[in-house]
Amino acid sequence: MHKVTVVGAGLAGSEAAWQLAIRGIDVTLIEMRPGKSSPVHVSPYFAELVCSNSLRSDELTNAVGLLKEELRRTGSLIMRCADEHRVAAGGALAVDREGFAKAVTEALRSHPNVHVVEQECTDFPEGEVIIASGPLTSDTLADRIAARTGGDGLHFFDAVAPIVTLESVDQSSAFFASRYDKGTADYVNCPMTEEEYNAFWKELISAREANVHGFEDSGVFEGCMPVEVMARRGIDTLRYGPMKPVGLKDPRTGEEPYAVVQLRQDNADGTLYNLVGFQTHLAFGEQKRVFSMIPALRDAEFVRYGVMHRNTYINSPGVLDRYYRLIGEERISFAGQMTGVEGYVESCASGMLVGLETAARLLGMEPLNFPQETAIGALGLYVSRGSVGDFQPMNINFGIISPLDYRVKGKRNKNAEISRRSLEIIDEMVKGEVWTCVS
Repeated sequence: MHKVTVVGAGLAGSEAAWQLAIRGIDVTLIEMRPGKSSPVHVSPYFAELVCSNSLRSDELTNAVGLLKEELRRTGSLIMRCADEHRVAAGGALAVDREGFAKAVTEALRSHPNVHVVEQECTDFPEGEVIIASGPLTSDTLADRIAARTGGDGLHFFDAVAPIVTLESVDQSSAFFASRYDKGTADYVNCPMTEEEYNAFWKELISAREANVHGFEDSGVFEGCMPVEVMARRGIDTLRYGPMKPVGLKDPRTGEEPYAVVQLRQDNADGTLYNLVGFQTHLAFGEQKRVFSMIPALRDAEFVRYGVMHRNTYINSPGVLDRYYRLIGEERISFAGQMTGVEGYVESCASGMLVGLETAARLLGMEPLNFPQETAIGALGLYVSRGSVGDFQPMNINFGIISPLDYRVKGKRNKNAEISRRSLEIIDEMVKGEVWTCVS
């Protein structure tokens, strides 16, 4: 039997392990938790979502919506579990994070071809190996990776938003709604007057931050900008960002509030909600003090405070190929955020591609060439061809997918057509032997 070692049971590692196992390949899945944890993991489960519980838009006019649909059609374990543990979030796909992670864990642990080893991996295993240890890779393994990839590992800082209990939210100062009344009223909206907002902003920009070694504002990934860093850019920055009131009407006044903090359901029971866009690295006591200035959160119970952590990634162009393999040592592949894909769904997509390609190669099948017309393929090509010397982590977007060779009026119509084209390609690909050999 062919054998592959997968290091790390996050989103990418779990997906890669699953794709290999269902094709009859023996997988050793090495995961250091629960014996050794990271600064942000809190459970023993695989594929734990340590930041938001949202996998973002589910619409095909959005690139991440297309990527999710490609993953569904190619047989993704992560997407199957996410869909099964969906919670209300308007036009987005958000999940009960514990139920989701538990489902992924149970699927892998119960598969006869997956053998879980609970220990820290400190070096590259022998034989075929997929390194999917994530952006929080332990220092020892990170040093080995940096040496193997020919440089000092790059990194940026990422932040996590707080979570509160719904029952502790003052409902007399909040209302349920989705922006522009789109879908069902899934978000708890916490409005603020101009006076309340100005006082909150003043305290936020001067609040005491937790000590994070090596952190500077310029080292933060834009997609997870801490709310206090964003606020320092100007008094109105938050009102055009996570606190924008556009498309929301306070039923008490019938008018658009001056600013709004949105809370999104975080678990299936609907008892926990996270502060949307409020990633932070303030000291815990300061989070309680400052965020309690939001009227609806004056007596909020914080079950998890925001934290900041280092995200490590490889300067992948010229180091990894389009299959996320290490150039010159193709027995070693990488997957997940470490490769320079940014986001939950993108990490899953890299794990999918690596798992499929490794399986095809070991089983003597033709290489899988997801073209740039697909979101999965576009990500792999971006990682392998991006700007050498100025490589930055990237979310999926229509800008890296091959444009149409004909004209379509309107941005949404154009995006919908790109998605239609991509899914036609995917539907043809899944007729290939690497999918038909699934046991």
